[in-house]
Amino acid sequence: MPELPEVETIRRQLAVKLRGKKLQGKEIVDVRRRAKVLMIEFEDGSSLVFHLKLTGQLIFNGQPSKYTRKVFNFDDGTFLIFNDVRKFGWWKRVKDTKKIEEKFGPEPLTLDFKTFKELLAKRTNSKIKPLLMNQQFIAGLGNIYSDEILFEAGVRPIRIVKTLSSQEIKKIFQNIGKILKAAIEHQGSSVEYYVDVYGQKGGYVKYHKVYRREGEKCFRCGTEIKRIKISGRSAHFCPNCQIC
Repeated sequence: MPELPEVETIRRQLAVKLRGKKLQGKEIVDVRRRAKVLMIEFEDGSSLVFHLKLTGQLIFNGQPSKYTRKVFNFDDGTFLIFNDVRKFGWWKRVKDTKKIEEKFGPEPLTLDFKTFKELLAKRTNSKIKPLLMNQQFIAGLGNIYSDEILFEAGVRPIRIVKTLSSQEIKKIFQNIGKILKAAIEHQGSSVEYYVDVYGQKGGYVKYHKVYRREGEKCFRCGTEIKRIKISGRSAHFCPNCQIC
């Protein structure tokens, strides 16, 4: 599933391409993101909202395929294609995005350390990886970046929040911003179906340290990367670099 870096990459590209265009006579004034949700905003205050889910793609002026679910034709002749292999993604036109946006926790790229600690203090019995992926706790993180953040922080994904030291909490917080920003710079991670609005794959996969590297050697210490299930989701980690 596209996570914050992938959706933010798409948002930035669409903002450049779509601002000033008209869809059914209504001018597009902005493209925003909340968590993993994209919002194309119109001059009348309404929005066209997308969630790509597992396999959704938004392609500008691309070639329709058998997986194309919708083509949005702009008044100037250009168009936006919504592809979705598994058909879990959705779009809808809404008058107000408030109800959609208020479901999510704070945005990680604007979250301060004090607030992060306060949020953790309310979830002391939670396992850290599922908590980072909880969209009501922090918006936009998923399997890929929770794995990578916890590796860089040296924390095993199954750790309970109340067992984390102050230094470990600080490292997790620092690496949330560091890794997300780096992933955005490389247009995200193309693990399966994700591509940007030009149909190009993201380049951050080559920087993954643990995600989907089960059985391979840790780049840092040479230990074999392990995979476990936590709350029904896979978690990848280095048994040596990440403290139990």
